[in-house]
Amino acid sequence: MSRSPLSAVIITKDAASQLGPCLASLDFADEILVVDSGSIDGTRELAAAKGARVIEHAWLGFGPQKRFAVSQVRNDWVLCVDADERVSPELRESIVRELASPRANVYEFPRRNRFMGRYLRHGEGYPDWSRRLFHREHAMWSDDAVHEQVLTSERIERLDGDLLHDSAESLDRYMEKQDSYTTLQAERMIAAGERPSVVRMLASPLVRFVKFYVFRLGFLDGVPGLVHIAIGCRNSFTKYAKARRLARSV
Repeated sequence: MSRSPLSAVIITKDAASQLGPCLASLDFADEILVVDSGSIDGTRELAAAKGARVIEHAWLGFGPQKRFAVSQVRNDWVLCVDADERVSPELRESIVRELASPRANVYEFPRRNRFMGRYLRHGEGYPDWSRRLFHREHAMWSDDAVHEQVLTSERIERLDGDLLHDSAESLDRYMEKQDSYTTLQAERMIAAGERPSVVRMLASPLVRFVKFYVFRLGFLDGVPGLVHIAIGCRNSFTKYAKARRLARSV
């Protein structure tokens, strides 16, 4: 099927243990670009051996790093994935079919998250709509250091098929990562002039729990679903608590 050429983009650091399946799932792309920020575990060598083009670039934060990566690709259509994600066969088929006759310049699709040994099907874990396929003249990553997103003023279409997020990290490592994210979020809030109230700090976790665990049926995912939303609620409280602490110090 004739289609527009596609570049797949991955940013990495010490991702050798996860990168192989990700690269294999992207073998339909016309180019795979890996932008690495100081790996010492053979990530760059593995990517090159699998046929990816590798660029080394100092870490800028998630959003700026992805913006840089997109600026380096050879094609205008870009698919951005993380090293611990895989394109499912269904999503691959949807992308190939869509690029043969695009309906839009920006697309999103569901991401299915694996947590505590199982793929979540409800709550915050699914469908987790992710905007990852776009024409770079019509969309771009935000400059956010964490929780970055693809920005566009154009219509967004949805594709069938899941992006599989298959992180193999331990629960301890997951918690450490979430703690670093809440610190970055708090710093961003203060930089933007936000001063969260005590009411917001207390209400946010409750609203989050009701929304995702009750109305979005997170309880159907059993213990993993409960732990996942509990950590999410903790994150909501923690980021506002950190922001209030930072606000007192400025």
